[in-house]
Amino acid sequence: MRVCLWFALLLWGTGSPNFEPARSLREQADARGMLVGTAVRPYALSEMAYSATLGREFNMLEGEDAMKWWVLRPDRATFNFTDGDRVVGFAEVHRMKVRGHNLVWGWTNPAWLTNGNFKTQELSQMLEEHITTVAKHYRGKVFAWDVVNEGFDEHGKVKPSIWYDQPGIGFAGKGTAYIEQTFRWAHAADPDALLFYNDGGAETVNEKSNAIYAMVKDFKRRGVPIDGVGLQMHIFDLAPDLAGIDANIARFSALGVQIHLTEMDVAVPLDAYGSPSPEDLAKQAEIYRRVASACLAHSGCTAIQTWGFTDKYSWIGSATKKAKGAGLLFDRDYHPKPAYEGLRQALQKQ
Repeated sequence: MRVCLWFALLLWGTGSPNFEPARSLREQADARGMLVGTAVRPYALSEMAYSATLGREFNMLEGEDAMKWWVLRPDRATFNFTDGDRVVGFAEVHRMKVRGHNLVWGWTNPAWLTNGNFKTQELSQMLEEHITTVAKHYRGKVFAWDVVNEGFDEHGKVKPSIWYDQPGIGFAGKGTAYIEQTFRWAHAADPDALLFYNDGGAETVNEKSNAIYAMVKDFKRRGVPIDGVGLQMHIFDLAPDLAGIDANIARFSALGVQIHLTEMDVAVPLDAYGSPSPEDLAKQAEIYRRVASACLAHSGCTAIQTWGFTDKYSWIGSATKKAKGAGLLFDRDYHPKPAYEGLRQALQKQ
């Protein structure tokens, strides 16, 4: 209660008639020409506190799962756009931009696809059809697509997948050629959309980010239609390599592509009652502030997005067997946490 009272005073002042309430994240981002966004769950949009916080605090959103294969394609012949359309509809009403996530991923594909024993030519035709149908359906509504998600392993090698080499769409053993083809298909379907490669574990300078950097540099040199790189920014260590994150954003920006921080959360340890310590929440807030500041320091970094915004709907607890959690800007009751103020401070700094 004392923490909530302190934060309320911080945000809303002491009642002085000359005091102006602190601006929301959205207002701060709009003032700087930035995008601040979050991933959403369509079913939660019917929850009043969820939708009110979402519309007030963010100027961009994407569906967590709403535009993935397993949701869009219940079977080979059917496209079900219900969840994706609901996300887009909310964004239109609240004047928000929409990121599309994602067109191609080697994981969480529907069973009919992964167990279908399709041949290379069939997979190629199917993937082109999927990219074309989905991108055209959302043309003019989705401003940026994560075309390929998580295509490299931690050592910078192209990951085995149904699209690459199991059996692949015709480019097995040819490195990033299959990724290039998917970008060309996406551009043909929606020439106005910004096209991103998105990955996790590549936020700092390492083997994976080196491989992505080499691919983007090659694509830009040869005119492959790539516009940006998404750095997921799932942080599970309260002492991340902040200097490396800054250097990585800088070098991608120098290639002339945009950088979006696409899935940020900062997990903290939880006690036996499922609660984080005040000290760890302070460290979390500082990480949000410094990562956002690193983005804002480079003109190519144009969007900061979190993977959800309330701890009520976060994947971290299930992923860590409840050892960690509380990774987002608002607690389970939609109260802003110190992390919220950390991000807001970064956005307001001139």
